[in-house]
Amino acid sequence: MSAVAPEVATKPLVEVKHLKKWFPIRGGVLSRVVAHVKAVNDVSFAVRKGEVLGLVGESGSGKTTVGRTILRLIEPTEGAISFDGVDITHLPKNQLRAYRRKMQIIFQDPFASLNPRMTVGDIIAEPLVIHNLENSPKARTERVAELLRMVGLNPDHVRRYPHEFSGGQRQRIGIARALAVRPEFIVADEPVSALDVSIQAQVVNLLQDLKEQLGLTILFIAHDLAVVEYISDRVAVMYLGKIMELATSKELYRNPRHPYTEALLSAIPMPDPTLRRERIVLQGDIPSPINPPSGCVFRTRCRYAISECAQVVPELKEVAPGHFKACIRDDIPGLS
Repeated sequence: MSAVAPEVATKPLVEVKHLKKWFPIRGGVLSRVVAHVKAVNDVSFAVRKGEVLGLVGESGSGKTTVGRTILRLIEPTEGAISFDGVDITHLPKNQLRAYRRKMQIIFQDPFASLNPRMTVGDIIAEPLVIHNLENSPKARTERVAELLRMVGLNPDHVRRYPHEFSGGQRQRIGIARALAVRPEFIVADEPVSALDVSIQAQVVNLLQDLKEQLGLTILFIAHDLAVVEYISDRVAVMYLGKIMELATSKELYRNPRHPYTEALLSAIPMPDPTLRRERIVLQGDIPSPINPPSGCVFRTRCRYAISECAQVVPELKEVAPGHFKACIRDDIPGLS
């Protein structure tokens, strides 16, 4: 059974099928393509209307590339991307423009993503100008003030510049800019990883409240498993360009089925120091996406790997209702 099939009768807003993004490496006098960075290598999943899908994995696993390829900020190498039932994979720019309003992104670095020469009011109003929304200056000013209030900032600060705000406030400005055009789908690309821990909870709670208030659908990309568990309805675990496991947040954290997920969860700090959890330390570094391992890409670091793992590329298959894993072994104690 395909991992794209929803376990409940909820229509997907975003659907990705066999998505690949390979970046060419050029060399030699003629700059010919000599290899590829296989950043995303055959990924399929769906994001249902009104849900938060968490996408987790180590740095270099391809999470950000997936998010940006869905939005067509970078073009896919292969595969199909559908938004609300419409294939947008190869839409020309003039037709894609209408979907830009429906899909927005919150960037990881709230300072680098804001123009330091523009006031906060101009930054938030820019999407309204680009998409010809709120055409009168008064309506635009009122909308900017409404957005600032929505994200917990003072509307009187519209004439200030990004450097006059803290990191958490700058990220709120980025969220306000993303919400300006009333999108249906948000890619939140590690939105709290650049913030102090004390501020992270505030931003995550804000996103949770906005999701409920505006009926947003969110792809939440992060490497902090505790944050992902808190905000996500379902979670997909990525490793070296592939999805290893996909399940509801509750099920994945309570009953991981893949060895990689098991190792990631073992690294989450326990709030009670008297409790003990086996710490699974993965050997070595994540392999190069230029030349990933044959068969299962995780096999070189997996403590359960067998010889067959080098020959067979595991399919992401359903092992329990709504729970998918990409592993050929069904006999691992505690993971089967």
